[in-house]
Amino acid sequence: MNDTGTVEGTLRAKKAELESQLAAWSAKPEEQGSISFGKRVGEGTSMAVERLSQVAAYDQLQITLADVDRALAKVGDGSYGRCDVCGKPIPEGRLEALPWAVLCVEDAARR
Repeated sequence: MNDTGTVEGTLRAKKAELESQLAAWSAKPEEQGSISFGKRVGEGTSMAVERLSQVAAYDQLQITLADVDRALAKVGDGSYGRCDVCGKPIPEGRLEALPWAVLCVEDAARR
């Protein structure tokens, strides 16, 4: 995936996809019924657990979007394919799997 035009197109498509998902999740929920939390596990508790899972997924989407934006900037300045932390080349296989990777495997593991 050395062709910067192809990489840039892939990154822009991913950015649009992430922005669409984030916008959908940011919309006001349609169902806002009253939820009561008592001693028993009920609908309110399961809704709260589901919402916590959604918040975690939303946060991960925001992190990925930031990486996509950074990768686009790196394409623009000619540093695409180099780790933001150590400066070493990011392996081609990693960039093929995650074109928005801005960290090498070692630095990504520390994230």
